[in-house]
Amino acid sequence: MSQFSPFFNRWLSRIGPDQVVAILTELVDAGAVFAVDADGKVLFWSKGAEKLFGQTADMVLGKSCAEALGCDQGQDPCGLAELGSIKAQSVQVKRLSGGRLTCQRTARAFFDAQGQFAGALEFLHPQVSAETLVGKQGNSESFHGILSRDPAMLEAIKIIRNVAETEATVLIRGESGTGKELVARALHQESPRRHRPFLAINCAALSPNLLESELFGHVKGAFTGAVRNHAGLFTRAHGGTLFLDEVAELPLELQAKLLRVLQEQSFIPVGGDSAISVDVRIIAATHRSLREEVKAGRFREDLMYRLRVVPVFLPPLRERRLDVNLLLWHQINLHNLHGKRHVDSIAPEAMRRLLDHAWPGNVRELINVVEYAFAVGRGNELRLDDLPPEFREPKPLAAFDAVPTISRTRNKHEAELIRDALKMANGNLEAAASYAGMSRVTFWRKRKKYNIEGYD
Repeated sequence: MSQFSPFFNRWLSRIGPDQVVAILTELVDAGAVFAVDADGKVLFWSKGAEKLFGQTADMVLGKSCAEALGCDQGQDPCGLAELGSIKAQSVQVKRLSGGRLTCQRTARAFFDAQGQFAGALEFLHPQVSAETLVGKQGNSESFHGILSRDPAMLEAIKIIRNVAETEATVLIRGESGTGKELVARALHQESPRRHRPFLAINCAALSPNLLESELFGHVKGAFTGAVRNHAGLFTRAHGGTLFLDEVAELPLELQAKLLRVLQEQSFIPVGGDSAISVDVRIIAATHRSLREEVKAGRFREDLMYRLRVVPVFLPPLRERRLDVNLLLWHQINLHNLHGKRHVDSIAPEAMRRLLDHAWPGNVRELINVVEYAFAVGRGNELRLDDLPPEFREPKPLAAFDAVPTISRTRNKHEAELIRDALKMANGNLEAAASYAGMSRVTFWRKRKKYNIEGYD
């Protein structure tokens, strides 16, 4: 049954079918749309296709689909003349910048009045497999955007999974950039509250008066400028989760009010005279030690115990050497999907500097470094010159020695570290030892201990 009114064809003739098709395909932001004739030659190539494959319409129009996309089949490579349509078929196509991209292909064939195949309209959407995202490293955990192979981080993820099913208050401890809000969102998404609001606030970002109003709301006339009632975050998060980032910065006078919410699930808005009952789960985070803040008299001890029912510690990136390579390739593959540049290797010297870096900004800094490299560099290899200036500056040996290496309490993880280092160094023992943070002799001895062969 037709979904168009009788006037649609008239409207279409006034607008122009070519313009309508072009605009419709521009609405498909995350993939490529193209049309082929009965011989498989490209008739239309969307802007999304130009962006995804790095080839302009002028470069591919009139060429066969197989030639434009690097397919190894001939005409009608998908068999659309027989099938009529294809949905979510996994295919590999080439990019102008090099390398191949795995996509999901959906296509629909068109037939003329005589029933002969007349061409097709196709849609390609980039498909990122778990293997691609982790750089084909394996043995990794991807959990609501948290990607790790580090034993301490995997233990934290295990705790997050378990505690998410409960109503326990969680305190996340970690340096800036380690992903505390990401963990809070994961807790919410795994909890029974997932369909209710998740709201977040940085307690260090507002003055005490503004923070009180934002958290608990205010009534009209409570202070100059309060021209209407304002519902605070606790009210708006009813039934859901409220994330209090940098909770150690919360002023003492507001700590008492937060304690009441945790104990009684109620509060009084600024300027109000009656309590409001709420059902909100609190997740807090800080880069400071709350115990030290209690000793210094800056934080209430009773509130500390209310907040840290379940403490979760996120280790800094400098202590997660197994994750540096993993996260680098995760970010590189994300940029490979949508940028003009396609990186398929990292120069040994660049990799050494990346692994030796102390990462004071943690994962957030690593994301920025990869973005910088894609912005300033060219070619399929990420080189030392592509990294920010601080990576190219000579550093004293002590600076490298000061970077902690991964804890090797478990032989399994030490063996994985050695295998990863050998893969990254393409079997070069000296470079691999540097990646693993060991001397060449120690690396050779450990390699023999775990019977790791095949890289000579």
